[in-house]
Amino acid sequence: MRVLLVEDDRMIGESVLGALKDASYAVDWVRDGKSALLSISTHIYDAILLDLGLPGTDGIDVLRSVRQTQNRAPLIVTTARDSVEDRIRGLDEGADDYLIKPFDMSELKARMRAVIRRRGGQAAPILSNGTISLDPATREATHGDVTARLSSREFALLQALMIRPGSILSRAELEDHIYGWNEEVESNAVEFIIHTLRKKLGAAAIRNVRGVGWMVSKPA
Repeated sequence: MRVLLVEDDRMIGESVLGALKDASYAVDWVRDGKSALLSISTHIYDAILLDLGLPGTDGIDVLRSVRQTQNRAPLIVTTARDSVEDRIRGLDEGADDYLIKPFDMSELKARMRAVIRRRGGQAAPILSNGTISLDPATREATHGDVTARLSSREFALLQALMIRPGSILSRAELEDHIYGWNEEVESNAVEFIIHTLRKKLGAAAIRNVRGVGWMVSKPA
């Protein structure tokens, strides 16, 4: 899953960046509103974490611009602005959630899982297409009678497919979910990760559409 982190405080940004990478997210980090809007206009994100007190363009203006362009990416405001009026304004401008600083990283990750699955049409905490189940909280996947714990990149790739069952994702699209900025894209990484997933879960877990990409089946 690819996340945009918009945070101008270096200490907070480094802390969130490290925690999200440990949780298998590919993270792009920017520190001002103008850079945030540029990143959102040129990349597709599975989630956006937006501070409000940004230099230059205020976070509320970023939020408003994002929603005016019909960008539906799950967005969580992470801010020190804790008044009821600020929270109401953020939610009314289009935020999916509003988290007050300082916050616990476990709570942030749980809120991210919740808004991502809701935006993907999933109410249950476990992603499932009827044959494969994936638990984002534990990184465990089940296919038939086989359950396996996945590595960070195995989980990131399978989660990208599970959120869009029946959709074919190309190599470039899957790489976008696995790698953030300044991370070297390894040669044949997608093919290798799919190979290891099939070894763990069975060859039928992920289908290859030759020349196009990969997919998991839609629920019956």
